[in-house]
Amino acid sequence: MKIVKPGSTIGIIGGGQLGRMMALSAKAMGYRIAVLDPTPDAPCGQVADQVITAPFDDYEACKQLALMSDVLTYEFENIDEQASAQLSQISDFPQGYEVLATTQHRLKEKEALEQLDIQVAPFASITKLEDIANAIVVTGLPAILKTCRGGYDGKGQAVVKTAEEVEAACQVLLNHGELVLERLIPFECEISVLATKSRHGDVEIFPVAENEHKESVLHRTIVPARIDTAIEEEAKRIALRIVEGLNVVGTLAVEMFVTKEGTILVNELAPRPHNSGHYTIEACKVSQFEQHIRAVCGLPLRKPTLLSPCVMENVLGEQVTPLMERLGELQHVSLHLYGKKEAKEKRKMGHLTVLEENTATCIQALDAFWEKKTKVLEEME
Repeated sequence: MKIVKPGSTIGIIGGGQLGRMMALSAKAMGYRIAVLDPTPDAPCGQVADQVITAPFDDYEACKQLALMSDVLTYEFENIDEQASAQLSQISDFPQGYEVLATTQHRLKEKEALEQLDIQVAPFASITKLEDIANAIVVTGLPAILKTCRGGYDGKGQAVVKTAEEVEAACQVLLNHGELVLERLIPFECEISVLATKSRHGDVEIFPVAENEHKESVLHRTIVPARIDTAIEEEAKRIALRIVEGLNVVGTLAVEMFVTKEGTILVNELAPRPHNSGHYTIEACKVSQFEQHIRAVCGLPLRKPTLLSPCVMENVLGEQVTPLMERLGELQHVSLHLYGKKEAKEKRKMGHLTVLEENTATCIQALDAFWEKKTKVLEEME
């Protein structure tokens, strides 16, 4: 049974905040970190031992990362498929490229879920304008049009309510390749489940999280999710079926919709730690990042028991300045900033976490915190 022992070097493809928090967990366990990212002084690069600044499709750079690392992982799924396949041949890459190839293409992902008898929203492929009419027959309207590759936080997609809107959106998005049209589901809430499978086959599942979005960007994650126990257990069973059916290694995030009838439909997968799992740093016995490192290195997984009700909230670029004005109000709020230099609007710059006796109190604490900052801004003006 292979174990990559502390003192070894973990290579991370991707230098963003997920890689940073992954690296911090690994370094606390005694590992060294090498990272590949095209951006100089990337968040993960700031805490890594070795940094390669190069594009993700630069195979020679990927090979260099593999040679200096004892095991490889990644922090996001939009990695060059050919490079990841080649890395599987020359390095210890326990996650492999098969799951990447599935999850980085929305149509392949939905087809794979259907093969596992996992319910998803009705969908259809669009590769040219002539496909629109048949696609609408399958999905109905309103629907959501998405690029099959790339896109996140609402990018690369459009809500469409008429055939004319579908055509107009296709005129733009087809420039980015194949599209998928999905029925727009009127859900009661969105939840996510993080499941981690070790390279030796053990699986642990984190508590179900409830997600609230603003303008297509995750705003808050509420744990435990405000759902019935039966729905919670079914969501965990779905996540387990996916992580085993797709032969996942490491952490997999499963985003789901819950309808008013109690039906669960899987929306998207992410084969790595996820924004909605940041709450685990303070609120669980093991964070999603430590659990992921344990999985790819072959260490025993820990039970991800919830220690306290919790709410996590993203800090976006436009919120950084008011946040800095009220650092003295952080007595009951945990602050994580990612080291990004430019605070662009809607860019995820960090997150806040509150632990209280129940989620309602957590939400009240965050609301009160932001209200105080608003008052300070008004005084400054």
